[in-house]
Amino acid sequence: MFKTKRSLLIMLVILAMVLSVVGCSNSNNAQSSSSGETTPGTSDNHIAGPAIDKDTVVIATADETPSLSAAGHNAVAGDYVNKLTYNGLFRLNKDINPVPDLVKEYTVEEDENGEKSIWVMTLHEGVKFHDGSTLTSDDIIASLADAKTHPEVLTYTTSVVKTEKVDDLTFKIYTDGASSSLLYDLSHHSNSIRPKALIDADNDFNANPIGTGPYKFVEWTRGEQIKFTAHEEYFDSDRAPKIKNIVWKIIPEGSSRTIALESGEVDYVIELDSTSLDSLKANPDISVLEVPSLSHNWLTVNNEKVPFDNLNVRKAVCSAINREDVITVALNGAGVATEGQTPEGMLGFSSEDFDNYDVEAAKGYMDAWGGDPSTIELDIICSNDTKRRAGEVIQANLKEIGINANLSTMDLATYLSVTAEGNFTGFIGGYTSSNMVSFLQGVFLSSNINASNKTRTANPELDALINKAAKTVDQEERRKVLEEASILLNKNAYQMPLYQNYMISAHSSGLDNTFISANGDFAVQEWSWK
Repeated sequence: MFKTKRSLLIMLVILAMVLSVVGCSNSNNAQSSSSGETTPGTSDNHIAGPAIDKDTVVIATADETPSLSAAGHNAVAGDYVNKLTYNGLFRLNKDINPVPDLVKEYTVEEDENGEKSIWVMTLHEGVKFHDGSTLTSDDIIASLADAKTHPEVLTYTTSVVKTEKVDDLTFKIYTDGASSSLLYDLSHHSNSIRPKALIDADNDFNANPIGTGPYKFVEWTRGEQIKFTAHEEYFDSDRAPKIKNIVWKIIPEGSSRTIALESGEVDYVIELDSTSLDSLKANPDISVLEVPSLSHNWLTVNNEKVPFDNLNVRKAVCSAINREDVITVALNGAGVATEGQTPEGMLGFSSEDFDNYDVEAAKGYMDAWGGDPSTIELDIICSNDTKRRAGEVIQANLKEIGINANLSTMDLATYLSVTAEGNFTGFIGGYTSSNMVSFLQGVFLSSNINASNKTRTANPELDALINKAAKTVDQEERRKVLEEASILLNKNAYQMPLYQNYMISAHSSGLDNTFISANGDFAVQEWSWK
């Protein structure tokens, strides 16, 4: 299934990786053991050992969410838990298409000048928040307005130009002409709906995440776990929780997550470490889910810093990386090499003018630059084991063209903050989106510098193409615009794409109704014990 390439380089990298991970793991464990801080109202008590009843499921993840708030982050780790406590007006289904969630029905009109589209939406009646209050249009308007104040999620809030209340269950959303992205944006966790009264009272949604979601927050023991319990008044009876209690355990090391699953300490592992894939597939008590993903992963360099502001240097680095070796070492083969600056499988992808692995071409780009490669300072930040393994391969690759790269590791919250602020030369990261317009807006739109545009790209021609695509409803016309943007990105090599990984999860074979979509979504409330 997976294309792999093994070489002496891989063996050397694996040996170096094993030695470095041992040291890194000890450091991480020391840091984790000292981070037992809890949010107000939490305790130090936590569940240990295997689940003892079918009222509970224990989920293990590598990365701790940076926040329980809906709009205060743009991290996949946060999106996972946000889906437990919040609902949006829309949600993405298994095929990654937006479908109504809190919205019962909607229509689209044009204003009298034909300049704006008016989306008239009606809510389900009697929806209850976790605090017992009833959802109204006022909560919608307040939530969407509050989301606009958070720069981390600017990508997903700009399509809403204005909101207007019609009555308690009906409201209008205005967009700047036609919009191909609004319903996708309204499906994003940043636009999740919260009570207006709490927003007005400056409630700390990180400590008190009140939404309408299928689960209520119970407590958060920092560095260890988060507990949730079922929302018994959940509005959607067809998707109401089947399992009462959820324990979300943070286990940074991949091997430790696997051991916890095999021993019964946890029931479900998100983002399974691919080094455990073969052994778990052979275990009759474990079910493995693997789906080709839309997650685009890369080495990012800071385009504002010398010499990465130079096109030849960026192209040299992009050409020097052996992506097949990265996939073998970092993912145990569970991925496909990228062939473009945008995700393959999305509307408008193109591989034209992309810098594939070619060491001689990389050396030629370095010659065209004319500088001394040994003077380049590239510190590659990693936030987990997989990124660290990828970094080991990249480090070896870059030595072949004279660049000495250093690797450093930091926790996810710090990593997100540092990279958003531009305080880096390089890092290994990725971006998961449901459609190409959202991907381009998040990763490359200049207005998202200091937020999700971490390459710090500022290209007016690219901005114009992205904005045009966002307003182009006809799919074929939008494809042409997006393809033009993809080729422009390939020519400019703002970052060094590595792979699109497989979404891999594993769980106790006793769990039923599990699935994972190509963008990593899953629905805990649909799970049940056999």
